[in-house]
Amino acid sequence: MLIATLVLTLMGLTLGGLLGLAAKYFAVEDGNPLVKEIEAMLPGSQCGQCGFPGCGPAAEAMVEGTASVTCCPPGGKMLAESLAQKLDIDLSEFGELPEPQLASINAELCTGCTRCYKACPTDAIVGASKQLHVVVGGACIGCSKCVEACPEDCISLTPAPMTLDRWHWSKPEAA
Repeated sequence: MLIATLVLTLMGLTLGGLLGLAAKYFAVEDGNPLVKEIEAMLPGSQCGQCGFPGCGPAAEAMVEGTASVTCCPPGGKMLAESLAQKLDIDLSEFGELPEPQLASINAELCTGCTRCYKACPTDAIVGASKQLHVVVGGACIGCSKCVEACPEDCISLTPAPMTLDRWHWSKPEAA
């Protein structure tokens, strides 16, 4: 019994050391560190509203200059401003940014088919089969996937309510 324990311990230490050496010698260099920073700033919901399959490719495109800093609707104006500052881009050249949207469900039309919450990438819709569904406003990113999936047309996108996080004081004009 003691010999088996010692053999397994020795094997574990040897294989662990070999894995550590392999990780050191076969390590892949990370690309541009700015891409990682931009990806960390993005919402990470992988909704595809920007036209890219996820936030990683969108961050790469923003750093390369092939995608606009305003391409992420769930991030809204605050994200666009922080991305523009990080990438040293003038945000005024993109014009007015679209207002963020939130899904809302008409309770009178909802039949509880569950197609909407299966399509939601952020699990912002709560409900059960044959019961009324509700949208959790803090989790909704306004991607409209639930609107497309709903066969009853009971889901609509409405402008997100104004909160302190979204409120922006416009710059006063010189007299």
